[in-house]
Amino acid sequence: MSVSTPKSKSVHLAKRPRDRIIPGETFTLKTGEAPKDSDLKDGEVLLQSLYLGLDPAMRGWLNDTRSYIPPVKIGEVMRGIVVGIVKASKSDDFPVGSYATGAVGWTEFAIMNRKELEKVDIPHNGKITDALGVLGITGLTAYFGLLDVGKVKAGDFVVVSGAAGATGSVVGQIAKVKGATVLGIAGNDDKVRWLKDELGFDDALNYKDEDFPKKFKEATKVREDVFSRINQRSFLLNSHCIQDLIDVFFDNGNILFNPYEKCASYSTDMEQVGGEVLDLALARAKPHARFVICGVLDYASQYPSAREQLARWLAEGKIQRKETIVTGGLEKAEQALVDLYQGVNTGKLLVEVSPMDKSVKANL
Repeated sequence: MSVSTPKSKSVHLAKRPRDRIIPGETFTLKTGEAPKDSDLKDGEVLLQSLYLGLDPAMRGWLNDTRSYIPPVKIGEVMRGIVVGIVKASKSDDFPVGSYATGAVGWTEFAIMNRKELEKVDIPHNGKITDALGVLGITGLTAYFGLLDVGKVKAGDFVVVSGAAGATGSVVGQIAKVKGATVLGIAGNDDKVRWLKDELGFDDALNYKDEDFPKKFKEATKVREDVFSRINQRSFLLNSHCIQDLIDVFFDNGNILFNPYEKCASYSTDMEQVGGEVLDLALARAKPHARFVICGVLDYASQYPSAREQLARWLAEGKIQRKETIVTGGLEKAEQALVDLYQGVNTGKLLVEVSPMDKSVKANL
């Protein structure tokens, strides 16, 4: 009796899109032999992908232009970060059955060097997918962007664009932990309710509302008696009259450091409406307001302490997260990426590559 050879599916770039990704044309799904235990060299592990994180930066990786990172080549496995389980190992750092995350790509199985992976520790009140969300690069973008770049403090008025996305939702919650007042900008009324009712944002607005500019100006109002003219070009602001103006604006078009690529990465939550929100915010900014355009620029040495704090807030219930998980395997990944740019997700958008044991418990 013949024994069937295990198979592995992977998604490859077939054709560079000129504009939008075209399902069935931009990518192609391939099935080949899965890597074997015997293929491993010292220091390598065989990783089975469980969840794939989808990020807006992926569209930029398809362009054949000079950028911070080489484009994905035609025929290559599409680039992406996954969290997976170790199925075979020749590394003491990653025993069989442990979990790891890394830039494995859109594939079910891959052989990875231990230096290309990070061990995943699941905190109390945490779950395995947090490694791609609140405890992953999106959560770190929120953490360093708001605390180190934005210098948020108690009493600040913080406005967050893309507030219902993976990064923006964490930004707003950290701001609340720090004692700030938070206004979130999202793309539909359900997300607005989620921000206010579940995440504790002080207020939230739907940028697709036809009255959004008016409502934004009202939420960040400045009274007529704020300004005292000094001359034709400048004004003196009475500080006691400007408590509703913006101290920190977190724009979810961010340059961040990706530890798996050793270079910068572009990330944006697709909720934001781009220039309109930024222009409105600039007109409502306090003197010396902090506008966070870049989220994380090589804070890699501080990642452990940041993750520890984020995990603590998660365990204490001070930070909540929501995920949009697409089931059905890698066959669904291409359409899920298209849907990402339509703002279908609340929180992190993930593709379930392989079903996993739902009883996985915290190990911290």
